[in-house]
Amino acid sequence: MEEHKLTRRDLRRCWRSWMMYNLSSMSFERLASFGFCLSMLPVAKKLYPDIQQRQEMLKRHASFYNTEPQLGAIVNGMVLGLEEKRANGEPIDGETINTLKVGLMGPVAGIGDSMIPGMLIPILLSIGMALAAGGNILGPLFYSIAWLAIILPGTWFLFLKGYRMGSTSVEMLVSSKSNRLREALSLLGVFVMGGVAASYVKLGTGLEFVTKDGVNIHLQHMLDGIFPQLLPLLVVIGAWFLMAKRSLSPVKAMLLLLVLAAAGVAVGLFAG
Repeated sequence: MEEHKLTRRDLRRCWRSWMMYNLSSMSFERLASFGFCLSMLPVAKKLYPDIQQRQEMLKRHASFYNTEPQLGAIVNGMVLGLEEKRANGEPIDGETINTLKVGLMGPVAGIGDSMIPGMLIPILLSIGMALAAGGNILGPLFYSIAWLAIILPGTWFLFLKGYRMGSTSVEMLVSSKSNRLREALSLLGVFVMGGVAASYVKLGTGLEFVTKDGVNIHLQHMLDGIFPQLLPLLVVIGAWFLMAKRSLSPVKAMLLLLVLAAAGVAVGLFAG
């Protein structure tokens, strides 16, 4: 039987396809499944010269799939390693490969969402926003370059790690240690988001009152004396409540905040 051995070039093509197109074809029915299938396409013919086996492979990887794309590169590597072993006659059936992939997408998403959108992106954005506050182009440049410098080598390393370890990577991703890591990263992400919100969410009121004794009371000064940054905190909590508890989309939440801010400044409720 002819051996089907993947080269480093083959692996790089699969990794590049996943990183560039993982969320390019999205639907509620399949989510990232076609992106995953596309990442297998560069080696499908090499692994399975028989067209029927190739169709089975692509159909297998076109089923529902959803995970955090960056950390999820390790799953692509694992699946690719198992497909290579299957193509070379090892007793691995397609159902086993698909079950492994579907079983890992949840734990990987939990860890990845805590690390990437929950921690890494807010940190990079906060630094970039600080640099761009005065109109400095270094802000967006820093974010773009830093993101690529971290994600490209990081996902390539994870992809190769998954490919080399194969199914032995499962224990690393679903063990009790991974659960503790996920909880720790989630907590760290909460602290990071709290720090970003405290630094960049600004809101003040311009309301003033004059007592019968002629004393001028500035409401914002009074609030700062009792609870500094109370209004920004209420904005953050309100936005979280609308999105998490009322299922309001982020776009609608931003539009609502924009309307409230404009109306508040117009009537003098908020300081312009």
